[in-house]
Amino acid sequence: MADRIPIAERYRQVIAYFRENVGEQASELHFRNPYELLVSVILSAQCTDKRVNMVTPALFEAYPIVDALALATPEEVLKYIKSVSYPNNKARNLVAMARKVMRDYGGEIPTGIEEIMSLPGAGRKTANVVTSILYRQPVIAVDTHVFRVARRLGLSKGKTPLAVEKDLERHIPAADRPVAHHWLLLHGRYICTARSPKCTACPLRDCCAQNLP
Repeated sequence: MADRIPIAERYRQVIAYFRENVGEQASELHFRNPYELLVSVILSAQCTDKRVNMVTPALFEAYPIVDALALATPEEVLKYIKSVSYPNNKARNLVAMARKVMRDYGGEIPTGIEEIMSLPGAGRKTANVVTSILYRQPVIAVDTHVFRVARRLGLSKGKTPLAVEKDLERHIPAADRPVAHHWLLLHGRYICTARSPKCTACPLRDCCAQNLP
């Protein structure tokens, strides 16, 4: 039975499948530099990448560099992002983030996880995404998709994103971690969905620990 597969073998099977059948993956967010990636990831919290990609072209045209965003007001930014989730909070966070980057980091997006986490609107997931994509840091960002898929596949029994993150990083080789986030995220976005998982089409069904129909 799937729930009796030893943890090391479970990870081996899952990683082998993704390596052989999915391979290298990239973020579905559209960005051209660290500033744009950070803004996009902050906007993506509880919002789809598709929606974020719809609003960022006009936003980045208005505020092409962090210096420009730091001079804006939340009310001005809100006009560009009002269709994303929690736009008022995100507008305030984006402006506050830009001002802190200018004040504390000389206008350069910081590269360290702790430094990024110190920015308004940027939690641990955001910091892991940014450092993983830009600098290939061996970390795994755990969003709602990764959290759900990791638990369903029996890769973790963690009850918090941090606990799941630690389990994944404990068992996934460092070289695979930057892409493993995308493997699990895309699997959750398109196959192992929250409400109607496509179990009959899932190539990892034999590894599923949840006994979904």
